[in-house]
Amino acid sequence: MATRTLIRPTGFVDAPFGYDGKVARLAGGMTFFASVELLHIDGNRRASTELLSVEALESRLDDSLAPQWHVLTGSRAALHLGERIVRLDQPQVMAILNVTPDSFSDGGRFGDPMTAVEAGVRMASEGAAILDVGGESTRPGAQSVWAQDEIERVRPVIERLSAGGSAVSVDTRKSEVMTAALQAGARLVNDVSALTFDPRSAEVVSAAGAPVILMHHLGPPETMQQDPRYDDVLVEVYLWLEERIAAAEAAGIEKSRILIDPGFGFGKTVAHNLELMNGLALFHSLGCALVVGASRKRTIGALSNEAPADERLGGSLAFALKAVEQGAQILRVHDIPETIQALRVWRGLRDQALTPRMA
Repeated sequence: MATRTLIRPTGFVDAPFGYDGKVARLAGGMTFFASVELLHIDGNRRASTELLSVEALESRLDDSLAPQWHVLTGSRAALHLGERIVRLDQPQVMAILNVTPDSFSDGGRFGDPMTAVEAGVRMASEGAAILDVGGESTRPGAQSVWAQDEIERVRPVIERLSAGGSAVSVDTRKSEVMTAALQAGARLVNDVSALTFDPRSAEVVSAAGAPVILMHHLGPPETMQQDPRYDDVLVEVYLWLEERIAAAEAAGIEKSRILIDPGFGFGKTVAHNLELMNGLALFHSLGCALVVGASRKRTIGALSNEAPADERLGGSLAFALKAVEQGAQILRVHDIPETIQALRVWRGLRDQALTPRMA
């Protein structure tokens, strides 16, 4: 692989006023930055780095860097999910609704379809823009589920929630499940394998014209946490997602319908997850909306005296706010009202900072 340079926004600032030419807007959202780190990579790792102001970067925007800069500072198109439009110029919440017996945090809570539907309705009323329905656990060590069993779990829930006007996504790796879910009213596919598990999945998504979330992973759930290793996790995840975006486009999926997820906890150690979160803004130069799913993940427990999954709210909110600070458009979470409240306070602070002061 040839040597190349990537741009990672840094130096985030509260407000752009009075700094013309010295700050830039990140991905058309509510975050501004005053400096960048240039990552000069050789193969799949950083060879060297440079820290530059936004102002100084202008003179360095050659044929390689200019396209990255364009997408870093450009807006992301809104998601059209049936009758619902989800704007991506501000952070949105995707609610996790697992209709599984063995998910790491809420397995078994919503196994009955009516219980799951009631929970989904509540999540939407609490402010979730998207309800993400999953019928197969992909926690570390989880075993694959037969497609028909997965369909029977998710289809009745998706039918009722979509009929009630909610924007519903399906969390699955299997083309048969994608097809059944889309027919039942799902409008977004969330594939933790990034369309690699099932060779027909890209064809199904392309034919349906549905948006898709491509998530990075290292190995299948059964083995992904068995000593995962990277030369440079931030660069390797970036390059892998870049390849998956290109593969999706080659399959006929428009780039405006592709979202990306760095895959916290999917083949990563605690150190890997923290490095990804600190470098999250790099992924905006891929030109796709960014989804972050760090809610209740094991990293929080590891940093909190091994707190169990249902006692990781504080850490989940810390990750959520760190993500939106770096321009993440969608947060995939378990704790909807608490996350919505945190985002409203964050949004209030941003609105105040973006309001010009009167002389």
